[in-house]
Amino acid sequence: MTTGGAHRFSAAILLMAALLLPGLASPALAAAAAGQCGADPNVQAPPPESPPGPPGIWHDSEAAIRARRSHWIPALEILGFDFLLNQTDRRLYNGDAYDSDFSSISDNWHSHWVTDDDPFATNQLGHPYQGSIYHELARSAGLGFWESLGYTFTGSILWELAGETTAPSRNDQVASGIGGSFLGEPLFRMASLVLENGRGRIGFWRHAAAAVIAPPVVANRWLFGDRFDAIFPSRDPVYYSRLQVGVSGTTQSQPGPSTKLKRDEALLDFSLDYGLPGKPGYLYRRPFDYFSFQATASSANGFENVMTRGLLAGAAYGIGDHQRGVWGLYGSYDYIAPQIFRVSTTALSIGTTSQWGTARPMALQATGLLGVGYAAVGTIHGTGDRDYHYGFAPQAALVLRAIFGGRASLDVTARDYFVTGVVDNRGGRDNIARADLSLTLRLHHKHAIAAKYLWSRRDASYSDLVDATQTRGTVGIFYTRLGHDRFGAVDWR
Repeated sequence: MTTGGAHRFSAAILLMAALLLPGLASPALAAAAAGQCGADPNVQAPPPESPPGPPGIWHDSEAAIRARRSHWIPALEILGFDFLLNQTDRRLYNGDAYDSDFSSISDNWHSHWVTDDDPFATNQLGHPYQGSIYHELARSAGLGFWESLGYTFTGSILWELAGETTAPSRNDQVASGIGGSFLGEPLFRMASLVLENGRGRIGFWRHAAAAVIAPPVVANRWLFGDRFDAIFPSRDPVYYSRLQVGVSGTTQSQPGPSTKLKRDEALLDFSLDYGLPGKPGYLYRRPFDYFSFQATASSANGFENVMTRGLLAGAAYGIGDHQRGVWGLYGSYDYIAPQIFRVSTTALSIGTTSQWGTARPMALQATGLLGVGYAAVGTIHGTGDRDYHYGFAPQAALVLRAIFGGRASLDVTARDYFVTGVVDNRGGRDNIARADLSLTLRLHHKHAIAAKYLWSRRDASYSDLVDATQTRGTVGIFYTRLGHDRFGAVDWR
């Protein structure tokens, strides 16, 4: 997928999600569910029946969705999408990179997979978004997460072999075939939540919002009518949504080999934590029943970050009356670009998400992850030789949110990526550290103000390049629009 197209698609998704999701207040929705891996024995699961009523609207059951699912429709749609994307790229871009034919397909079939040198944003932002379309096509046709991941992986292979004339690249396969699902599932769930909260009265604006967040969801409803109009049941998760609009200025700068930096920038940030632990009866037997999504658009460089993490498989747990949590295997996709460098990973991690207390008077939510990913790192607007590396990346993250009743929250996030140079045989390493501190004060109803400090640092050492250190720190002030859940504390008492 092209860089410009990826940015346009992603910007539209961010804007529509930011405008619409914070206002999705609704009463608790009944949902079909039975059984929970590692469930808290003190929590009673809801009954397995769906509420009475006509099928095909917000309260339809998973059994009804499975009964109408199709394996052939998304397969044909992915083929058609790849064909249309190829034809579009042929007309938009000069050169023969997209002039594929039977000869180029045969050559790619018999060639070795390589690490390509396409632009960073194309590989690490455009390709994951392309993969998310594959994933959403399968999900919106009634297939489950793991089946849809298989379609995403296969769709990416087809593009690498037939969509381009260049040799198939392993980095694109990871970004599209795996990262695409880790990005596509949150987008699918958010679009479904928009439709579900219409409670059967789904007008033009809800369809439009869902179409921008996850186009295949609405496309398949429109193309196939009753067959795919059953909405994915969320089972009424507790979620914390937040939209922020503001400005930030640079307080600390060591650009290293980067030659371009805008000291001040306007920012639009949307974040959502979905399926926060502690709600009685909420189950974690489906991948991404818990997930976190964040995207920040910047006036300086398009996207400052796009980050997702979701629980792939795990169990709920609790300690007395004071703590609830989930733990297990998480999948994540991160894209971070603080103007002077960029890092992106698709990763698997072991971790936990939990909450202590119930915000009366205080609650503490925490996520800790430790894992390994496939990563790319590079300087933005660099001088000299090309500074753009791939490698395996041991990584860790700690996310904390202290909630003080319904009045304020203090958010602290720390991330670290250690990117080795073994994949592209550069013989070096990158160490990326990032810290985020944010204080949010609620002023009235859903209106709040936030102050944020963001610090990013990269230390790079490679045998064929001069060692580099790049650091940027910013301070920002934001108007914040909170969701109906205020700060997202779960009360299980």
